[in-house]
Amino acid sequence: MFNLIKYPVPSTYKSLCERPALESKSLDNLVEEIYSQVKLHGDKALIDYTLQFENRTITNIVFSNSEIEDFAAETDPALQEAIRVAYANIQAFHQSQILVENRIETSPGVVCWQKATPIEKIGIYIPGGTAPLFSTILMLAIPAQIAGCQEVILCTPGMHPALFFAAKLCGITKMCKVGGAQAIAALALGTDSVPKVYKIFGPGNQYVTAAKMMANRLGIAIDMPAGPSEVAIFADSSANPVFIAADLLSQAEHGNDSQVVLISTDEELINQSIREVKNQLKTLPRKEFAEKSLVYSKFILVNNEEEAVNLLNAYAAEHLILATENPELFADKIQHAGSIFLGHYTPEAAGDYASGTNHTLPTNGFAHAYSGVNLDSFVKKITLQSITKEGLNHLGKSIILMAEAESLQAHANAVKYRMD
Repeated sequence: MFNLIKYPVPSTYKSLCERPALESKSLDNLVEEIYSQVKLHGDKALIDYTLQFENRTITNIVFSNSEIEDFAAETDPALQEAIRVAYANIQAFHQSQILVENRIETSPGVVCWQKATPIEKIGIYIPGGTAPLFSTILMLAIPAQIAGCQEVILCTPGMHPALFFAAKLCGITKMCKVGGAQAIAALALGTDSVPKVYKIFGPGNQYVTAAKMMANRLGIAIDMPAGPSEVAIFADSSANPVFIAADLLSQAEHGNDSQVVLISTDEELINQSIREVKNQLKTLPRKEFAEKSLVYSKFILVNNEEEAVNLLNAYAAEHLILATENPELFADKIQHAGSIFLGHYTPEAAGDYASGTNHTLPTNGFAHAYSGVNLDSFVKKITLQSITKEGLNHLGKSIILMAEAESLQAHANAVKYRMD
């Protein structure tokens, strides 16, 4: 379970960066069948699949306003206040991302700029599972609010009161009782009860992920490809093994296929951290999940910081904790990560809940090319340009020469006729 890898060479980095493999046998076939049934039978398919997969009977797919109010009111008052604190921080951080119009005169008489328009219809999926992820509602619905999305549809099989409190706080348009791949199919295709949306957000198991990828093939946008959650930590001799162990376990308890990685130049620190993981593991309520996740854990001893940087950039972690004396200097060298947590008092759990940054992040190495969810995820950027007659006369010759060189005479003519 606790395998210490010493001084790996670059040729082994690829294998070191492998994540737990997802089962794929008959997965696509099952998801295709679910899509087919939802397309043919709509709400009835959702009701039937809920009974088949979850052993849960539903009649009305949409929660009524009174149900949402009643369930939300059951949320512990202290938890309500904690959620409000998180809401305020997440709202402030994402509000700062609003596009400020900036008109640029690229040449005399030629002005270009951008505007952001909201994606009108958004679908949010929150798993039922063993952890009620009401924090993810905040992470997705708050930027949707700021962006001005007109419809925000939430699908969840969960029944924790805080799910309803968070949904109400965020002004969710409609809340539906369905989960799993069938919920994603409903959002992608539309049924009598579940509106079709333009973009789907939210985590889930391999079935949900496969269903999101199929939605994407049907022309529905998704937040990003996703896999099991993960954390990588780089720690130097100044790090505290107790803190490191707690951070590793906070990720390991997510699920059986989560992955945790510790990289250090200090062998004794790694050994102390392993001992501390074993100690803290004993008292965790989700010990079984964490134990299975730790099978995929990696503890790696490197010669120096340069090797650590190279390995971390190859890994492209969803969450990267820099438990070092000078974390910002180290962070400057990191080019691939979903979110970075700097120093000894910045746990990854802060970003998961209440610091303000978004916790919906690229996993499975997708941080090489994908950003985490942010305000831009909920808007479309439209470019605008305005050219005066004098501006076109100034620019026209270049356009004509380029168009004719590409054998696109009509393009050239569109400029020539105006100049003439």
